[in-house]
Amino acid sequence: MESVPLHIIHLDQDDPKKCTARKMNKFGSAIIHNKIQNSPKRGFLLNPRSKSIFGPDDARMINLGSSIVALDCSWKQIDSSLDFISNKTRLTEKTLPIVLAANEVSWGKPGRLSTVEAFAVSLYIMNRKDQAKKILKPFRFGEQFLDLNKEPLNSYASAKNNVELELLQWDYFDKNIVI
Repeated sequence: MESVPLHIIHLDQDDPKKCTARKMNKFGSAIIHNKIQNSPKRGFLLNPRSKSIFGPDDARMINLGSSIVALDCSWKQIDSSLDFISNKTRLTEKTLPIVLAANEVSWGKPGRLSTVEAFAVSLYIMNRKDQAKKILKPFRFGEQFLDLNKEPLNSYASAKNNVELELLQWDYFDKNIVI
């Protein structure tokens, strides 16, 4: 099975030493775009504010070569960054089901994922588990992320459609969680 193309729109807002996007690019796991116009034209933009969940219903587009695109920005500037990007791209915006972060900055916080964690969740949902494990490998928290979220991730990967996936997350997390 061919790898899913992973792209990052990088806004250069975070500490470079903690930036998982830069490390992914260094290891050849994802391509960084500093200019929005150079990012893919077809695919999915991971957006934690989207009302539409990324899941099994999106597999057809992924299998046809669509990219998964993450916005690498500071969580402190997420709203303004998403507003800025949303007006400049035609990518389909999707949110991910809730999992716990394992990165050093947001450890244990539901949904406060680093770029590599967000990609890993999206790949896991698409049953591209080997690619998810591969992109997490260079990170100290990579294995811990998968262990911490093992049950929900396996459950999400077995969902038949996006509606079922959206409902499954509430088996693991409180509906009142604010990300």
